[in-house]
Amino acid sequence: MTKKIIIMSLAASATLFAQSDLAQLKAQLAQQIRITQSLIKRVEELENKQATITANKELEKNAILNGSKEKQSTTVANTPKTVQASSATFDQGSFLPDIALILNGSAVGRNVDNSTYETYWIPGFSEYITGEESEIPFNKNRGFNFNYAEVSLHSTVGPYFDADAIFHLHPDAFEIEEAYITSRALPYGLRAKAGKFRSEFGRINAIHQHAWNFTSKPLAFEAFLGAEGINDAGVQLQWVFPADIYLMAGFETMQGSNDVSFGNTEQNNLYIGYLKSSFDLTDTTTLLAGTSIAHGKNEDGHNTDLYGADLTVKAALDSYSTLLWQSELLYRDKKTDNGSDKQAGYYTQLIYQYDRNWAAGIRYDDLFKNISDQPDDLDRYTAMLEYKPFEFTKFRLQYTYDRSKSFGTEDQRKNISEILLGFTIEAGAHSAHAF
Repeated sequence: MTKKIIIMSLAASATLFAQSDLAQLKAQLAQQIRITQSLIKRVEELENKQATITANKELEKNAILNGSKEKQSTTVANTPKTVQASSATFDQGSFLPDIALILNGSAVGRNVDNSTYETYWIPGFSEYITGEESEIPFNKNRGFNFNYAEVSLHSTVGPYFDADAIFHLHPDAFEIEEAYITSRALPYGLRAKAGKFRSEFGRINAIHQHAWNFTSKPLAFEAFLGAEGINDAGVQLQWVFPADIYLMAGFETMQGSNDVSFGNTEQNNLYIGYLKSSFDLTDTTTLLAGTSIAHGKNEDGHNTDLYGADLTVKAALDSYSTLLWQSELLYRDKKTDNGSDKQAGYYTQLIYQYDRNWAAGIRYDDLFKNISDQPDDLDRYTAMLEYKPFEFTKFRLQYTYDRSKSFGTEDQRKNISEILLGFTIEAGAHSAHAF
């Protein structure tokens, strides 16, 4: 009996101690909850206070700029905390455009001295004007050339437009290369552009020099459109067909200031249309083809029609290795006081991208149709080797043998041998180029 009493006493004591510990834990937990709630409340008060201070500073700064500091301070005092907090999270940086910087230069060796080279012209396609230098925007001199620094800006303007501006800074000049707006929300596969821009006539005209596969412009484009190509003020409308393959039609009307084939700018006189298509030949091979026409008036007031056809095939050999073949044909019918000048030329080039760092290519240019009494064997051979240590840095070694030039007023053709080492550095948020 005594043993049972002792056991029951021990059990009752253990129960009492357990209940005492449980009550103590509950009390401690309740205290921790009260402390946590107090800290959360304090944090919220500090956040609201900081938001109010930041909003006041912003509005005071705006008030100083607008000459109404007292009015703005009164507004802040009556502004709800939620609105003030929203103002504090405003990010001015989100309204800044994407900015890119491109630097381009070269070292050139040439068998023609600088003063002679500045007088070159292409027989039948251009002429030398005494006292005037030829327009040579890149790699003009033997020795070292800093060709340009390009600054480009891009920004989305609300839900309907993108804005782009590209500036070229040459050693002795500053020019607006392009500046335009592009639509974002037109229905039915339509896209519009307005401003100053490079026409999408043909394949290479719209591509900037730093994105060319070779340092020099194709001879046919130089002969028919000069150093600048078709780059003018105007408007553009493009429509992508609702088809299984990519098919795009485009129309442009421009001022027509290109004085090599057009140049009558009493009013806008240049009209351009093109049709471009792309589709996969195999899982690793893509074909892009296009036809273009440009119609306008030349400086003499007569009509000029320029026709173009282009073909590009790109095959992926492995993850980083590709083979690209690109060709363009141009044909011009330029009316004159004495009739019509019909001329034609083309280029074809092959580029082998070995890996992410190395590429090599060859190109052949030929002006095979010229006006009467002018040579029709104007051609050029070019080979290049390119090294890209990084994605946006490239060095290019290029050799050119050119049989298309005459010099000065003596109408004397001279073959040019040129070796060039060029560099291009890109920095910032630069959009991708078409392949």
